[in-house]
Amino acid sequence: MSRTKKILVVVLSVLGLLFLLAVWYKYSYAMDKAEAFEVNSVKYPQKLLIATQGSEFKDEVTLNVINHFKDDSIFISVIDISALKVVKPEEYDALLLIHTWENWKPPIDVDVFINRTKDYKDRIVVITTSGEGSYKMLDIDAITGESKIENILPFTQKAIYKIEPILN
Repeated sequence: MSRTKKILVVVLSVLGLLFLLAVWYKYSYAMDKAEAFEVNSVKYPQKLLIATQGSEFKDEVTLNVINHFKDDSIFISVIDISALKVVKPEEYDALLLIHTWENWKPPIDVDVFINRTKDYKDRIVVITTSGEGSYKMLDIDAITGESKIENILPFTQKAIYKIEPILN
């Protein structure tokens, strides 16, 4: 085999291995899609939107926030972050975004939404999880940390602490 063919085989092998590694990483660590649902009547005067991704940690934080507010006269809508593209923030009194930092940046749907809704940033509470626990978007006062089970209650409490004054 000529030297050129050997180099080509090595390069193609490395590229193939990198592709397989990327597919494995995406399959193993990608967030699930969150199931959309609503709590309480849409006729209630106050409205809270929770946009999240599917994971055990995010599901528990979401349920804890819902359980805190469900007995109040607050309509709560839960959606996957992929649905943020059609959300009109003016229709909600408070918005909670829960997402994981992916590939050293926020999910594109979250990034686009935050940039599109800068006039409503006083209504938006963001929880950002990452492996290191400190990544967050610039100019966003986010609750940050690792998505460890022992962090569910502290994250929930911080989110409620930020949401309550927005709703009152």
